[in-house]
Amino acid sequence: MSGNTHAPCQSQCIRIRPPEPRFMSPRIAPRLCLSVALIAPLSATALTTQPTPFTDTPTGKPPASWVHTQINKDLPGTHFSIVQEPSGSVLRAYSKSAASSLVYTLPDAVAANTRLQWRWKVSEAVPKSAMANKATDDYAARVYVFFDYDKSRLPFTDRVKIDMARTLYGADLPTAALCYVWGTADAIGAIAPNPYTDRVRMIVLQRGDAKAGQWIAESRDLAADFQAAFGEPAPAVTGIALGADTDNTGATVEARFGDLQLVPIAQ
Repeated sequence: MSGNTHAPCQSQCIRIRPPEPRFMSPRIAPRLCLSVALIAPLSATALTTQPTPFTDTPTGKPPASWVHTQINKDLPGTHFSIVQEPSGSVLRAYSKSAASSLVYTLPDAVAANTRLQWRWKVSEAVPKSAMANKATDDYAARVYVFFDYDKSRLPFTDRVKIDMARTLYGADLPTAALCYVWGTADAIGAIAPNPYTDRVRMIVLQRGDAKAGQWIAESRDLAADFQAAFGEPAPAVTGIALGADTDNTGATVEARFGDLQLVPIAQ
């Protein structure tokens, strides 16, 4: 897929609900509208393309390359800022009945045989968070990964729906994404379609409050996770989005994210 602007799936997915196509709803759009660029087949031998780090960023606004994305201006947005930890600067996401995301478009797409590494922590889990339905589609922390999935491979009806969504929101919506979450009701390791679109697959990495307040390191094989979630090989990676959202449940949470790094997997 191609484009120049992105937005992640929602709980950042917004609250205005015009006729909801199953494929892309207004709620999914903010979380998922991330712009991507078509790149020729890539090798993962040298990953010079990395998300802009937070570590050396002064306290205050996030780096400009991380773009705050909020589609529903009537809905409070998650507040993103750089704060200090003993280890250096990190990204803080504060959500109070709010939803929006911070998105990063990779300047060059990256082959999917790549590992994404990061660390995160939350103040608490969202009490009613669950993958089963739209009313509980809130999470204390989310990490989205966007893929350059060929839209022509989708069924005709899905292509029409995503084209309509792109026209409505004025941005390119990725046609495939993984969303790693810190949940509550669902078991760690659970994988399921997002309740607003099956083009986003949710993967639970942490749950509940047992590790709240602790930094947790994550390392994910993107190709393996895409295969497990979608049942087919992964295309190139085009972008990443971070978020915390509580617009459906009315909860208040804070998430913090350390630097994210893309590491090639030896073949």
